[in-house]
This record gives sequence, C-alpha cells and structure tokens, in this order.
Amino acid sequence: MQTTKKIILTLIVMILFNCKSAKTISNGKANYNLSTRQLIKENAKQAASFKTLQSRLKITYSQKGKSQTNTVSFRVKKDEALWISATFSVIRALVTPTKVSFYNKLDKTYFDGDYKYLSDLLGTELDFDKVQNLLLGETLYRMKAGDYKASVGDSSYIVQPKNQRDLFEIFFLLNPSNFKVKSQQISEPREFRHLQIDYLAYQDVDTQIIPERIKVIAVESSEEMTVELEMKNVSLNEDLRFPFKIPSGFKEIEL
Repeated sequence: MQTTKKIILTLIVMILFNCKSAKTISNGKANYNLSTRQLIKENAKQAASFKTLQSRLKITYSQKGKSQTNTVSFRVKKDEALWISATFSVIRALVTPTKVSFYNKLDKTYFDGDYKYLSDLLGTELDFDKVQNLLLGETLYRMKAGDYKASVGDSSYIVQPKNQRDLFEIFFLLNPSNFKVKSQQISEPREFRHLQIDYLAYQDVDTQIIPERIKVIAVESSEEMTVELEMKNVSLNEDLRFPFKIPSGFKEIEL
C-alpha cells in the first residue's frame, strides 16, 4: 500500500507531454563566451510558451531494486493545472497552485491536501511553480544575474548562487548550444539529501522546446529513488477539459 501511494504521488510530481511531428533537438555549435547576464537572458528566451498541453507520459519508478512502469494521459493548463489519468480512470489526479488531489478506484481511497508529502518524497521544498518548471526544463529557482555566477566545466555552463548557503547548495548546468537546462542539482549535505534532475533529450513541438526524456534521482542517506520520464505525442494549445471529482464513499488517505 505504501509503495502504491509513493507511485501515485510520484506520478503527480512528474506530470507532462505528447507530440505530433515532434523531433528531437540535436546540439548545435557551442558558445562559451557569454557573460552570466547574457547566459541567463538566453536561457529565459528558450522558455516554452503555450496555453495548454496534452500528451502520453511514460513513467518508470525505481527503488530498492524494484521498478514499475506506467503510461498515463497528461494535460496541462499553463500556470493553473496539471492533470493525469491512468487507463479507465483507475487513478486520476489534479494539481493546482493551492493543492494536490488524487483518487484510486482500485482501493477506493483519495488524497486532498498540500505539497508537504511531495516535498518530503524528493527531499526539497516543492510548490506548483517548481513542479511545472521541473517538467518543462526550467530552473526550479529563478536565476538573477546579480545573485548568480557562471563558469565553464564538463561541456556545460555551471550556474550557481554567488553565495551558496551552508545548508543548501544549488547548481544549474546549461547547454552551451541552446542554453536549455542539462541538469539541475540541489543538495543538503548535512541532511545527506541530494536531488538531481537530468534532461537527456529535448524535442521541438510547434517551435517550442519541450523535454523529451528526463531522469530524476532523489537520494536521502542511503536510500535512492529514480524516476525516468518519456514524453510522447505532445500537442499544444488545444481546447482541453480537466475533469476531476472524488467519488463518494472513498476513504481519505492520511499521509
């Protein structure tokens, strides 16, 4: 039962994508000559812009030597809602800026609450904007030129706060060819926590750059959880519905 809860909530964290005539983006010529201000500006220019998105999302969840793969329908209303539905609506979830909700017809349970469990699951504080940014290939924290510095290493720009916190370290790796995020890493060394999000491939959908494959690794002490995402058949700006109603008689899950 606990594993089922984690899988469902992980699905909620990892919500996005589907693609008509999408093509994987290949790397162009690298440019290592930008200042930090120019680099952050170029990264901001690449942010995906759309009203709605829908797709099929393949999710592989692995922990303690066991893995499970699910494919779900996914819909997004930018800045307002993230919605997923498994086959026959057995599991359905709706994430908004104010709460996380889902129900499971298999055991007739539901959850209707805040982001605390999702934050605990990945070892860093999450909210709607951070979840959306994670899935769209945007940095979890906004980069400001005056607060960040950039260097070059391992075929990437490495962007980090000028003054890293003692308890909390942030690193963003940007592709010098298209300035999209290659990886973002958040660590709490004293708590032995580390969150790493790697963007293995991007795709072009109606001139918008959308992640195609994402790998998320969350480590706490000796425990490691991995979630791999594959975004298929992405389409943008269609009229979409986001139906969600918790069936009567279901039992509330207390996390």
